[in-house]
Amino acid sequence: MLDKINSLKTEIEALTAANLDEVEVLRIKYLSKKGLVPALMNDFRSVPAEQKRTIGQAINDLKTFATDKINSLRESLSSAGDDFSGIDLTRTPSPVKLGTRHPLSIVREEIIAIFRRLGFNIAEGPEIEDDWHVFSALNFAEDHPARDMQDTFFINRTPDVLLRTHTSSVQSRVMETTKPPIRIICPGRVYRNEAISARAHCFFHQVEALYVDRDVTYSDLRQTLLYFAREMFGPETKIRLRPSYFPFTEPSAEMDISCNLCGGKGCSFCKHTGWVEILGCGMVDPNVLEACGIDSKIYSGFALGMGVERITNLKYQVKDLRMFSENDTRFLEEFTSAH
Repeated sequence: MLDKINSLKTEIEALTAANLDEVEVLRIKYLSKKGLVPALMNDFRSVPAEQKRTIGQAINDLKTFATDKINSLRESLSSAGDDFSGIDLTRTPSPVKLGTRHPLSIVREEIIAIFRRLGFNIAEGPEIEDDWHVFSALNFAEDHPARDMQDTFFINRTPDVLLRTHTSSVQSRVMETTKPPIRIICPGRVYRNEAISARAHCFFHQVEALYVDRDVTYSDLRQTLLYFAREMFGPETKIRLRPSYFPFTEPSAEMDISCNLCGGKGCSFCKHTGWVEILGCGMVDPNVLEACGIDSKIYSGFALGMGVERITNLKYQVKDLRMFSENDTRFLEEFTSAH
């Protein structure tokens, strides 16, 4: 029995193969369930008891030897064609190009990061909304022009189901379900029934912020706006607030920043005024707080909102809004190093 084992070991030691298919044939011949090595166990049954330990150990050693030999042949053939001597493995694969984030995404995340440093959390809501959260809860009169088909996309001509015209609808939803203090920022896409041109589009992106708590004042709003403007456009940026009107805030204002191209001296971009409008803001109207279940005698708050496209235009001087949604790779490649 030992002679048969030694003879088989010598045979296995001399094995060679030209390819992986031949290696598989050898594996089946020697190591499969019906191979030559497992077949030795049939003869093992007739071995005298005093020799079983020696013969059994020899069979196990043979099986290990055969397995190592087959694996060695397989590994040598697998790596035979891997010659990387002339290849620079540190190079970027070609012709694959590195991509970039969309300029609107870059600016939106920058806006969010600034407000997060002030303690604001992100809140999101549905783009298909109802009249209550988009208009009624925000103090829009029944005959307000924004409810018209000229401004709003209604779903299936149903006046109560529509595409949101601003992300203020997220604010009304949060105020209905959350007790103050509330400090949120609401980024998202909005829709308005407008003719598409270089200066307008039927959809665009907004970021709005809401802060409701005890003793929130107009001074809190102004300092928040000043911090945002200087973080976004530079530490020398100045702001000014002009009286305006929004149904959901009172008093309301529009905020201008000193032109970041001419430093406030006046140029064609700022129409020689030295100022550029970037957002609307104001103190939350008490009617809005009450409609959302918040006691306006105890709590006050401020809200502000801006168009992401508008901020992106100011940072990168993109003159045509349509370029943001045309997916022209030549335009997008200009922002490869913008983040």
